[in-house]
Amino acid sequence: MTTRTLVITSSILGENGQSKALAEHFTAQAQGRGVEVTRRDLAADELPHLALAELGSWQVSEEERSPEQRELAARSDSLIAELRDHDVVVLAVPMYNFGIPSQLKAWFDRVMRAGVTFRYTENGPQGLVEGKRAVILAARGGQYAGTEMDTQTPHLKLMLGMIGIKEVDTVFAEGLAMGEGKRDAALKEARQAIDGLVERL
Repeated sequence: MTTRTLVITSSILGENGQSKALAEHFTAQAQGRGVEVTRRDLAADELPHLALAELGSWQVSEEERSPEQRELAARSDSLIAELRDHDVVVLAVPMYNFGIPSQLKAWFDRVMRAGVTFRYTENGPQGLVEGKRAVILAARGGQYAGTEMDTQTPHLKLMLGMIGIKEVDTVFAEGLAMGEGKRDAALKEARQAIDGLVERL
């Protein structure tokens, strides 16, 4: 059975981004093992920030939506369908001012929908996107993993967990702006970690 993997990049540096390079390494290794990969580049195909009109379109039943509301709702519907259609989601994430890129946040704003990808119950929220795994490929100029300065990783795991994706592996490539030797060693270690993850797909 083929593992379907959705690889999402969000670096504004494009082909020069280190997170994008990690995603390309993952893709090459995965495809070499027969894994089916779908790419989504949120910087090249940018989503607008979520606005009231789009949010409101989700609250209207499909048959009652206006043409504009159908168009707005289709944006979220298609992204959720794409997510559901894959077994693994890979997020290649640079760190911008200690957070995730706004392009990636705009994607999460469309796939985190109450009543669709999660619901509220008497026992708290319940994720509705089940049976999937996630991989975070984190590229950073400094070294933050395991410290209170890494607000990014808990945020990502919280959002993924909210929709039901609780099995999350993280690969860090840190210290990339701390000298050539540090960068090269970090990227080599990250590529090796990616190779190990791909073997388990």
